[in-house]
Order: sequence, then C-alpha cells, then structure tokens
Amino acid sequence: MTNCKVLIMLDSPWLWVVFTIIAAAAQTLRNATQRGLTATLGTAGATHVRFLFGLPFALLFLVVVLVATGAALPNPPATFWLWILQGAIAQIAATALMLAAMNDRSFVVVYAYIKTEPVQAALFGLVFLGDVISLPMAAAILIATTGVVLMALKPGTSLDVRATLLGIAAGAMFALSAVGYRGAILNLGLPNYLMAATYTLFVGLVVQCVLLSGWLWLRDPKVLGAIMRHWRPSMLAGFLGAFASQFWFLAFALATAASVRTLALVEVLFAQAISTFAFKQTTTPREALGIALIVIGVAALVWVH
Repeated sequence: MTNCKVLIMLDSPWLWVVFTIIAAAAQTLRNATQRGLTATLGTAGATHVRFLFGLPFALLFLVVVLVATGAALPNPPATFWLWILQGAIAQIAATALMLAAMNDRSFVVVYAYIKTEPVQAALFGLVFLGDVISLPMAAAILIATTGVVLMALKPGTSLDVRATLLGIAAGAMFALSAVGYRGAILNLGLPNYLMAATYTLFVGLVVQCVLLSGWLWLRDPKVLGAIMRHWRPSMLAGFLGAFASQFWFLAFALATAASVRTLALVEVLFAQAISTFAFKQTTTPREALGIALIVIGVAALVWVH
C-alpha cells in the first residue's frame, strides 16, 4: 500500500515543471561550487568532480527508490546502452566546449549560442526519438530562446567565427546529451518512470567516471590525486551535481528534451535576479525585454504542453 501511495503522489502531468525548476536551481548552485574548484583542480579536474563525487549520491538515490517503490532493477535492452553512450559522451564534449569558451574573449557571444540548445534539442528529439513539437510549442521555444540571446548579445559585443562555432557546437552537444538520456530512459520501457530515471542517471555517471578517469590517468594522473586531496569541497559539488541531474532525468522521463531545456532557461532569470537584488546591478531595457520574452516563452510552453 505504501509503495502505491508513493507512485500515485509522483503521477502528475505537471511534475516535469516542478522537476525542471528544482534542477535548474540546483545546477546554479553546482556551477558556483565548481567555479571555486577550477583554481585548484584545473578545468578538467573540476569537470570530473561532478561525475566522480556525484556517483555515490546517485547510488544512494537508486537504493532509496528501490526501497520506497519496491521495484526491481531493470534489465536494459541493448539499445539502452547506445543511448547512454550518446548522452554520456555528448555531455562530456559539451562541458569541454563550454570550458574552452570560458577562455575566449567573446564568451558572452558563446553563451548566447549555447542557449540555442532548446531549438537544437527540438530538432534532435524529432529526428532520433520522434518527439513531435506542435506549432505553439515551437513558437514558445523560439520566443524564450530569443529572449536569452537578446540578453547576452549586448551592443558593442564583438562577433567572431570561433565564438559562434564554439557556442553552436556546445549547444548541439548539450542537446544531444539530453536527447540521449531521454532515449535511454524511454528504452527501458518501465511503467515506473522514477526507477527508469534514477537507474539511467546511475549508469550514465558510471560510464562518465570510467571514461574521464581513464583519460586523466593517461594524460595527467596528478589531477586525480589533487581531486582526492580536495574531497571535502568536491563532495558538495558532487552532491549538487547528482541532485540536479536526478531532477533533470525525472523531467526527461515525463516531457520532451526540448520542453525541459526550454523551461530550464529560468536559470537565466535566477542569475539576473541575483545580480539585481544581491549586487544592486541595474537592469537595462534590452535585458528587461529579454526577461519578458523568456517569461512569455516559458509560460506559453507550460500552458500548451
């Protein structure tokens, strides 16, 4: 009876919205934590922290779901592993491209193109998963994405080919990662989406830990030692990363990758709110218009979904 109550409470057509907002907030905190680790561990080490120290928490989440729902571990088909590899490798590539962009003088431009991810996720989702996007949903995605680009591309911002290619490539990899993980979740064919999402997260982190640990062992084994020495702050970053990913995956189990990644643009609003209220930075008319477009696009998406 208890297991049935747990599943009923987690069965709502609006839950993907709640899951996405929680994930976006947790990711904002994780990014702040990882940024502090970059100075001591380097970009590769700080990136690996989110996977390596996130894995124990993903295992804990899986155990909790097993106990709470009484479900058994899935027996994944062969196609599941193909989707997992796509999601894991694309996410690593996207992170690498994003970190490369941080060293570029035109990072603001790159960031704008990275946030074209929802549009690319809509295309990839349609091609690979058959996720149909209605015209109202497509319009909402374009409106919200335009708002982000408008906020990022400020007057006087220099444009260059390298920045454009980095941004579009990173956005494409993030989109492919989202589609890959959603494909893995759906390929499990489980009626219990909670188990499907949690199991996929755990397996995905295992794959990423193996790949990145092997790469660092061959390229720069000292980084692995530095990560272990800084395990305390790394543990917090790992927890926040796993916590955010858990809710991303729950959202992917219930909605298209394009819908989830469009709603995730509220992260931009969180950052703008922090700069306005915490640092007393004024909002320009261009930023205000961008915020309005994001709010309109996200609200329309949720309404028509």
